[in-house]
Amino acid sequence: MNTAWQTFLSQQGAQLEGDRVTGFAQTENEAHAALHEDILCDLGHHALIRAQGEDCTEFLQGQLSNDVRQINDSRHQLSSYCNPKGRILALFRLFRRDEAYYLSLPQPLLEATLKRLRMFVLRSKVALQPDDNLIGIGLSGPHSESLLHGQLGALPAEPDEAVQQQGITVLRLAGPHPRFALYGDLATIQTLWQALQKDCRPIGANGWDLLDIHAGLPTVLAQTTEAFVPQMLNLQLVNGVNFKKGCYTGQEVVARMQYLGKLKRRMYLAHSQCEALPGDELSSPQSGSGQGAGKVVLVAPSAETGYDLLVVTEITVAESGQLFLEKDDTQQLQLLPMPYTFE
Repeated sequence: MNTAWQTFLSQQGAQLEGDRVTGFAQTENEAHAALHEDILCDLGHHALIRAQGEDCTEFLQGQLSNDVRQINDSRHQLSSYCNPKGRILALFRLFRRDEAYYLSLPQPLLEATLKRLRMFVLRSKVALQPDDNLIGIGLSGPHSESLLHGQLGALPAEPDEAVQQQGITVLRLAGPHPRFALYGDLATIQTLWQALQKDCRPIGANGWDLLDIHAGLPTVLAQTTEAFVPQMLNLQLVNGVNFKKGCYTGQEVVARMQYLGKLKRRMYLAHSQCEALPGDELSSPQSGSGQGAGKVVLVAPSAETGYDLLVVTEITVAESGQLFLEKDDTQQLQLLPMPYTFE
């Protein structure tokens, strides 16, 4: 995280552990605030990779699951970076700014992902660098759109749309309320934060994770890298994979699953009274795969009690079985409605 930005956040009452804001001293029940109120959130727990050069589009097109050619100043996208077996190494949110691509991913995956991407640059005219000078914050809530419009003017109308306004890149995201990721230089974002803070509650990173969970948007963390193929994380339902774009690493496996295979596992929204962590194994008496019933993808404290989760599990178990955390088979997981429909 940018040092000057970290100092600014601390002055605003942020409690930090490394690059992650765990909360704000003046905010109680941040989970409830995330789902029901107008909130501000630092996005420093996500790192940025800046990719630029005349061969950059072609290079990224050969590495990622989505069609990079569709990204421009008014479009951003979710995309996966897979190994040759089609297993996801990292998930990115990609956007354009100042003639460069920016790839947002969890901070703990930055070093390994950047090292691997650079291995395949070879003679291509592509430069890949971490970037902590571009500051990201999140805004969500029932009045967030009107509040932001009052500061910046015209905004993107739908998820995956973007605008560039007053030095700020505005990305609209899916969520229970209008939700935006905002990127700009330090001074610009500081000014915007202070203006929005008059009407919004600042919250920690867990609240932003909770919004991703309720939007059905997955994250791949160090505990789950190489655990899933894109369809297991519902990427085909949230515009995270393009089956017509042509070749990329892992494409044959992903395409075969789509056109010739039968999807046996997918991602669901769940609630647990027992504490869970990303990567935790699931169990079920109805599981017949011999490979376990599934795995936890993302977790955040619930607005009430317990925890809300995204989990990948067998479709047959989700439809007619019982599902538990493997470490605690006394508390059955409750599956909740997803915000989008399955195929």
